[in-house]
Amino acid sequence: MILLYPSADHLIAVCGERTVRLDLALDTLFVAQDPSALLRDLIALAPAAALPAKLSAPLQSQEVWAAGVTYFRSMTARKEESKDAGGGTFYDRVYHADRPELFFKSTPHRVAASGEPVRIRADSKWNVPEPELTLAINSSGKIFGYTIGNDMSSRDIEGENPLYLPQAKVYDRSAALGPALFVTDEPLPPTTEIAIEIRRAGAGVFNGATTLSQIKRTFTSLAEFLFRDNSFPHGCYLMTGTGVVPPDSFTLHSGDEVRITIAPIGTLINTIA
Repeated sequence: MILLYPSADHLIAVCGERTVRLDLALDTLFVAQDPSALLRDLIALAPAAALPAKLSAPLQSQEVWAAGVTYFRSMTARKEESKDAGGGTFYDRVYHADRPELFFKSTPHRVAASGEPVRIRADSKWNVPEPELTLAINSSGKIFGYTIGNDMSSRDIEGENPLYLPQAKVYDRSAALGPALFVTDEPLPPTTEIAIEIRRAGAGVFNGATTLSQIKRTFTSLAEFLFRDNSFPHGCYLMTGTGVVPPDSFTLHSGDEVRITIAPIGTLINTIA
């Protein structure tokens, strides 16, 4: 188990009781055939270091993609938001289909780190965060690690017409990743919890949680579909969908704080710009 924190031109790795500096670019890790083995070899000889004072998002040249309607709760919410546009059956059908919903989410320059603000669209009135376990996948299609993702979404825009999905999902600071990249050879257990808390003026306005046992699709299947007829020379990240959806009466406000926790990765914290 290794936690990686990017810092300027190097990485800080936490492995057991050791915290060390690695003169390694994330892009190199994402093209390695065995990222875990590479890290273990480097950590054995690396000098001691301290955690960075300011966190960076754990990506360099990686695209960020996302999967939708992977949890039953997500399917129900999508049907509700798009019922007036006649799109509800689309989400019901994809939930039960062999082929998942996959869509492009972000380029690196649009991604916020933990501690940085994310945004809501100026032309949207119904906005929510979506807490998601996010897969780190190398250029060969191997899942080698995990981070936490916040898939910011404009529910009214997507609900107006499913063809507006890119506008509802892809804009500046519409995604956040962090606080670290968790590298492990072992799959996360089904009991792994994804928890979210939204605070407004210091008070909690929404709390929710789910576990990986509630996801319908396997991570290997999602990665396999993503890499079909598609290449990722620098590897990629894949958000795996959300099972925690705020009530229809809820929308984010500027200044809200979103905290997403997945052990043992940590807590991704973002304010709303």
